[in-house]
Amino acid sequence: MEIVRIKDLRTSYNGHIAIKNVSFNIEKGEYVCLVGENGSGKSTLLKTLVGLNKKDNGEIILNIEPDKVSYLAQNNMTEINFPATAKEIIMTGVQKHKKLPFYNKEDHEAFEEICNELSIKSIINKQISELSGGQRQRVMLARALIRKPELLILDEPCSGLDSIITKEFYKILDKLNKEKGLTIIMATHDLNEIESENIRVICMATVVKFDGNVIEWNKQEK
Repeated sequence: MEIVRIKDLRTSYNGHIAIKNVSFNIEKGEYVCLVGENGSGKSTLLKTLVGLNKKDNGEIILNIEPDKVSYLAQNNMTEINFPATAKEIIMTGVQKHKKLPFYNKEDHEAFEEICNELSIKSIINKQISELSGGQRQRVMLARALIRKPELLILDEPCSGLDSIITKEFYKILDKLNKEKGLTIIMATHDLNEIESENIRVICMATVVKFDGNVIEWNKQEK
């Protein structure tokens, strides 16, 4: 099943063309890594995909409900002294702003499930400001996953984190993809830290320079 279709996409800002002539499809269950130099258009592509940037032209066809897409932005709360507990942050992922109570039984069950899955039950009552960078990023991942998305989009999720924490984070994503069939699109500079060979690599340089399996990508990079 095709989850996303992107055709001839172009996005610019302040007179600068960030991406142009970008076309590719994402199938259900794929794990796609966007790579490229800084300024290559990776983040712009993801922000355009989730509606944060306005496209100039082209098509984005999403074949799932918008609420089945979760987006984890770059450095999302990893350095902010925000006055809330980890649990409060996670639960905002299912908060219903126009309905009281905000959470139902299913929401609390989903919270328990995701906390167990990400091994964060011991930190849920701590202030977000008290947590390490790796713990905060797991909390933000839990916030994205509590909605039980079909598509998870991440923008440089391990920026600023050390190699050990980065590898652990990517192992979680690999497990979610393989065991739950979660479709993942992620911009990253850490391709060497990802151990899975089940990855599709799309290299950006305003346009798509490469689109293929990570094994093929590694061969051409040698």
